[in-house]
Amino acid sequence: MKKRDITILLVDDEPDILEIVRYNLTSEGYTVETAENGLEAIEQAKKVKPQLIIMDVMMPKMDGIEACEKIRNIPELAETVITFLTARGEDYSQMAGFEAGADDYITKPIKPKILVSKVKALLRRFKEEEEEEKIKLGNLTINREEYKILLGKEEMVLPRKEFELLALLASKPGKVFKREDILDTIWGNDVIVGGRTIDVHIRKLREKIGDDKFKTVKGVGYKFVL
Repeated sequence: MKKRDITILLVDDEPDILEIVRYNLTSEGYTVETAENGLEAIEQAKKVKPQLIIMDVMMPKMDGIEACEKIRNIPELAETVITFLTARGEDYSQMAGFEAGADDYITKPIKPKILVSKVKALLRRFKEEEEEEKIKLGNLTINREEYKILLGKEEMVLPRKEFELLALLASKPGKVFKREDILDTIWGNDVIVGGRTIDVHIRKLREKIGDDKFKTVKGVGYKFVL
């Protein structure tokens, strides 16, 4: 996702803060929208569907805490990262913010360069979460959220353990996953299973996904091959 495709919603009742923060973020190439209170923030968030909301806590009409709670109940904004602007020492505001569903907080006053670095870090988190839901490798797409895979144009639904094994190996192509690590990650302590269980599941995945996609490293484990 390019910077110009990323929308940040700034919410603060102080025009000077809005102007300064907006200037620094638009200078970095982000699309920036603003609101002056919690009520405006909710309406703007519904309208522009931002990737990141930076919101003050103390505001008229509706404070940031209540606005955050309401935004978190809007399904289409479930993946939006929310961070609060809080004054130093406002421990209560920080705790209340996390309980309301905030992902982080930024302490003000803050230097512009540090603010930009913080925003980049928060957006990396959004990108990582976005990427974790879907793994795309060539003509193979693994949708972790829906437990479905797409091989070319064919949609497939795998048994849960097969799906989890595929998602694990495909999460890091080329990495050799040890048999004991696979057993611990996929089966855990739920049931007692032997090493042959992995072999059976790999055989089934080879039949469905392609024999050339899975390589056995003798005496160690398996890896997914692009």
